[in-house]
Amino acid sequence: MSGHSKWNNIKRKKEKTDGAKAKIFTKIGRELAVAVKEGGGPDPASNSKLKDCIAKAKAANVPNENIERIIKKAAGEGDDAKYENITYEGYGPSGIAVIVETLTDNRNRTAGDVRHYFDKFGGNLGTSGCVSFMFSQKGVLVIEREGLEEDKVMEDCLEAGASDFQADEDVFEIYTEPDDFSGVLDDLTQKGYEFVSAEVEMVPSTYTTLTDEDAITKMRRLLDALEDNDDVQNVWHNWENADEDDEE
Repeated sequence: MSGHSKWNNIKRKKEKTDGAKAKIFTKIGRELAVAVKEGGGPDPASNSKLKDCIAKAKAANVPNENIERIIKKAAGEGDDAKYENITYEGYGPSGIAVIVETLTDNRNRTAGDVRHYFDKFGGNLGTSGCVSFMFSQKGVLVIEREGLEEDKVMEDCLEAGASDFQADEDVFEIYTEPDDFSGVLDDLTQKGYEFVSAEVEMVPSTYTTLTDEDAITKMRRLLDALEDNDDVQNVWHNWENADEDDEE
């Protein structure tokens, strides 16, 4: 299944401490602000980038008043912060492919931090394109399965334009082409569905399993260090058994 550790990763994020949740809210807030400035203003009806970002924020339980406040501030003259998108690619322990997406106001600081994490935890930062060919960009929507009928959900998703539908033990995973993501999200939202995760992701074509305990420990620490960095927005990887280590 292309979802693999999807549900476990979501649960891990949802079970984070208040401090870690605040960090997630800060990261999404930065993404919202950039979407307002670069995507064409504060109206999600005419700014699809912002619209998708709001969906991601709501799925992450960011309160509506927080979302509105961030958008209002970014649309005003008072926010002068300038962020740029920089993507890093590299290898974790045992050759696990890792993509790190950042939004930074200081590229030297961020590059130094990311390189340090890879070096410290048994990986190495590579050149642009070294692992991204192993991933494809897809819209991914995740719905909790409880109380829903699989056939009905699948029918609604495929009617909405989803390219793939997968049923897991706890969740339904819906995949779309990146350009179709907003439309599918709109359609399913209007049908009353709520999402535990909703964003365009980098989905690996193949996964790698780690069996060595040292490599597993280092890979988990690498992911934790990256996710803990304020400049890092997303970390994508192809570690097959990431979820098993979460449950220890």
